[in-house]
Amino acid sequence: LAALGAVDADGRATAKGRRIARTGLHPRLARALLDGAAAVGARRAAELVALLSEEPPRALGDDLAEVWRSVRGGGDGYPRRWREEVRRLQRAVDAPVTALPDRAAAGLVVALAHPERIARARGTDGPYLMASGTAAELPPGARLSGTRWLVVADADRPAGAPSARIRRAVALDEDTALQAGATLLSRRQEVEWSTRDGELTSRQVVALGAIELAAEPLKSPDPVLVRAALLAGLAREGVGALLGWPPAAAALRERLAFLHRALGEPWPDVSDRALLEAAERWLEPELSRARRRSDLARIDTAAALQRLLPWAGGEAGRLDELAPERITVPTGSRIRVDYSGDRPVLAVKLQELFGWQAAPALAGGRVPLTVHLLSPAGRPAAVTGDLAGFWREGYKAVRAELRGRYPRHPWPEDPASAEPTRRANPRK
Repeated sequence: LAALGAVDADGRATAKGRRIARTGLHPRLARALLDGAAAVGARRAAELVALLSEEPPRALGDDLAEVWRSVRGGGDGYPRRWREEVRRLQRAVDAPVTALPDRAAAGLVVALAHPERIARARGTDGPYLMASGTAAELPPGARLSGTRWLVVADADRPAGAPSARIRRAVALDEDTALQAGATLLSRRQEVEWSTRDGELTSRQVVALGAIELAAEPLKSPDPVLVRAALLAGLAREGVGALLGWPPAAAALRERLAFLHRALGEPWPDVSDRALLEAAERWLEPELSRARRRSDLARIDTAAALQRLLPWAGGEAGRLDELAPERITVPTGSRIRVDYSGDRPVLAVKLQELFGWQAAPALAGGRVPLTVHLLSPAGRPAAVTGDLAGFWREGYKAVRAELRGRYPRHPWPEDPASAEPTRRANPRK
């Protein structure tokens, strides 16, 4: 009804809509009759609307202008019923005769009835795109093949077919298409994320429904559309790909992911999906100021993630207690904890842990810290979650394997009571 001009943007009947209602015809046919009569004359408008009211026999062809010419001179059957309908319709309108050629008149009246079926060829011999957005094709050998603009009077869509099959249509010129489809004309901003380019694109587009008539680059797109397009880009390519994740930000995200797995709420889910859903909470106001991909990459994600911490309940202040960034080992070294895997890992040289009976458990004592004991060269020598047990049972084998390779480093027989050290034994 909006495309026919029968209702306004709020859905209320327009003056034309009330005239359409009084005709008693289908709204499409009434609009074609009323507007068509003023443009092509009452008789021709009535004749063409009568063709649309009852489908002509298929044998008359697929070009409606030719069908119209045929039934005008026909006898009984369909031509007779058609002439009766023409007389009835003609009584409903009063308009002067015009000099518009019959073929142009046919295109205009059918387009007035079906503005969303106005179609333009996508190429020389390619399929058509209707204003509704539906693709459509003429059958092989159709009289209208090669026509740039047409309006589809009748079409079907075979099961599984990618486009509609045009059964009957009439040619148009572009001016007539724009006249009949005036309610579908729009000038809009298109701001989208281009997966091919990996960048935001923006254009000012003039279109007849889905048919693009003209486009030009847009220098100052609507910020609301830009924001939506950037969010679409984040959804397609992932927050891990478009946002910058320097070591500090990546480490904080891993710590938060650990606490969410171990403790659940109020510690936030920081998966790609969850971060995208929570974009308004943690990426604003930077997201609203961004205009292109490079702006996303410059966002300080470490600072932005801080907005997701559970500040309201005070739990945010326990972050370093529950998931410390570093652990102090017996030598005083502060060793970074690796939260990238399923379990937090502390990788430290074995000699620095002499005398340490247990590594601290994280997440309030719920998750043991896995210790990777490193050789003096920094290579893994053993992995344990039970240091006291390792000193009793596993250390002897490690000592036997490594003391000959690293003779300058201490390998006490009783590591549980030995002094931890960062240094090798002094040279003799």
